[in-house]
Amino acid sequence: MSLVFFLLTLSLFISSSSSASPYPYGGLSYHIDCGGPTDSVDPFNTAWLSDRFFTGGATSVVSEPLQFRHPQEKTLRYFPLSAGKKNCYIIPNLPSGRYYIRTFTVYDNYDGKSHSPSFDVSVEGTVVFSWRSPWPEDLARTGAYSDLFAFVSDSEADVCFYSIATDPPVIGSLQLIRVDPASYNAVSIGQNYILVNYGRFTCGSDQFGPGFSNDTDLFGRSWQNDNDVRSTDDDSTVRSLSTRNTIANTDQSPNYFPMKLYQTATLVDGKGVLVYELQVDAKLDYLLWFHFAEIDSSVTKSGQRVFDILINGKNVNRIDIFKEVGNFAAYSWSYTVKNLSSTVLSVKLQSVAGAALISGLENYALVPADVATVPEQVVAMRALKDSLRIPDRMGWNGDPCAPTNWDAWEGVTCHLNKNETALVISRIDLGSQGLKGFISDQISLLSNLASLNLSSNSLGGTLPSGLGQKSLNKLDLSDNQFSGSIPQSLATSDLQLV
Repeated sequence: MSLVFFLLTLSLFISSSSSASPYPYGGLSYHIDCGGPTDSVDPFNTAWLSDRFFTGGATSVVSEPLQFRHPQEKTLRYFPLSAGKKNCYIIPNLPSGRYYIRTFTVYDNYDGKSHSPSFDVSVEGTVVFSWRSPWPEDLARTGAYSDLFAFVSDSEADVCFYSIATDPPVIGSLQLIRVDPASYNAVSIGQNYILVNYGRFTCGSDQFGPGFSNDTDLFGRSWQNDNDVRSTDDDSTVRSLSTRNTIANTDQSPNYFPMKLYQTATLVDGKGVLVYELQVDAKLDYLLWFHFAEIDSSVTKSGQRVFDILINGKNVNRIDIFKEVGNFAAYSWSYTVKNLSSTVLSVKLQSVAGAALISGLENYALVPADVATVPEQVVAMRALKDSLRIPDRMGWNGDPCAPTNWDAWEGVTCHLNKNETALVISRIDLGSQGLKGFISDQISLLSNLASLNLSSNSLGGTLPSGLGQKSLNKLDLSDNQFSGSIPQSLATSDLQLV
């Protein structure tokens, strides 16, 4: 099964919306109604922006709008092949930091073809979601949300879509919320991983959060009921526990977990073992985040409720909630799972004293960030896109070279730099493409360019003085309309073929 397709059926939430919370870390958020022509406010008082920040494509509406609760779920943007194989939403002017990004993806036969599309989605140049046709029937009809946490360091967030075969990618809504940069162990994990949600569960409660209820989550997270992934290893009875008491240590930096999460719990009677079986991609590592609160007032001292946590059969920790934080207080603990050999990740809570209890469980895939193109070469390629008047059909959007498992921009060849930390442009072949612009002087920033072919177009203007970098050994500018003198840089270059 393709990368992260699991979360399209497990940890995504059908037909929900966005949050109206005052976000704690700078308050920066965007809620974009993809395909939506006007700004709107949903029933949860979230302000949705009309469609913007896209590189191309067209808009449409779902075929059955009455089955969707909110306006932003009824419209969509799709990217036909005429807009190129790669298209993006590029949200500009962002402070460097960590962001929560959430997409709503829906097909609902908007085009009347009864063919759900195959495409990939990348965030900041790393593939995070893969959709493959045919989608499950209920998913194609009702759509689903997916989310992740990623770092942005270049002042803009790129969410890009890559067509598989000739299928047009689709998106219904896009949300971006700035969060605490230290959230979810970012200091120890580092910025070179994207945390992709493979399941975010509330125990003993119905699903809640933005779009499902008026309960606040300051990061905009939604929490799914754990019924579908929970069981016991015998005939023990699973039951729910709840309280209206205030829970201490909630809604606090850096993770701002909501109080409601800790006001309910799932527990198994007696010495029973509580089991969670989580679908995963065995090629990745996972960050598990456990949530506990002792909300049984009869537990008044440490040692009354003690249980072990076993992950894939390995005993990794012993939990005594009261010993850690007392009662009616939130306690969380995380664990990274590596070297998986199965597509099912097993989590067991095994009683030592009293009944095992849990309030919530999160599972994030640690997706390694792909290498990106050297920033100054991105600047150069975007300048060339404008000056050469590259047509939309060529898909010059987002990072020119990344993700590495997609093709680079049409006509562009890339390779790793010497220390293999970034990608560089080595070849541009745009002969006979009907280009009518000029060569930007930013081409001088392409310090690894070995071959440039712009022949048989209608390009004009003078040749920039930066053309003729030391790396360049093949140059073809024939059959164009250039004027002026030949730059001195070309006369002193190492060109082998002109």
